[in-house]
Amino acid sequence: MNMIASADKNWGIGNKGQLLAHVSADMKFFKSKTVGNVVILGRKTLSTFPGGRPLKDRDNIILTSGKNFDGQGAAVVHSVDELLEYVKKYDSEKLYVIGGGAVYAELLPYCDTAYITKFDMEYEADTHIENLDDSDEWYLAEEGEPAEEKGVQYRFCVYKRK
Repeated sequence: MNMIASADKNWGIGNKGQLLAHVSADMKFFKSKTVGNVVILGRKTLSTFPGGRPLKDRDNIILTSGKNFDGQGAAVVHSVDELLEYVKKYDSEKLYVIGGGAVYAELLPYCDTAYITKFDMEYEADTHIENLDDSDEWYLAEEGEPAEEKGVQYRFCVYKRK
C-alpha cells in the first residue's frame, strides 16, 4: 500500500480542512500516481472535493465510522479491518492512501511507500502526518530536484519502509 501527501517543514498537511498550498505540479503528480488506481480516504477529505464527490477515474474507498454515510458511488468501509478485507481484491501497489490526518495515521503501518511533496516552508497547520525523516521505520529513497511555483519551493520525495 502507498500513501501520497504534501507536507510542510513541520509535516503539516492541512489547515481548517484545506491543503496548505496549491501547486499545480503537485496536483499533476498526484493525478499521475492515482488515476487508474484505488484511493483510500476519510469522509472529511471527500467533503473537500468538488461537489463532495469521489475522484474520477479511480476506485474510491471511504473509511468512516459513520454507519449511514453515503459515499456517492464510492465504496464505504467502517474499520481498518473491514478495509483490509475489502482491498484484498486489489494489487497492493495500486492502493493509495490520500488522507486526511486520521486516515494517514491509521493506515501508515500498512504502507511500504510514501510519496511526499515537501514544501520548503512552514505554514499554519492543524493537521499533521508522522515525520518520516525522524522515523526508524522509513528512509528517504528518492529526493527530487528543488522546484518553485508561485513562490512555493518544493520537491518530490519517495520514502520506503525499511
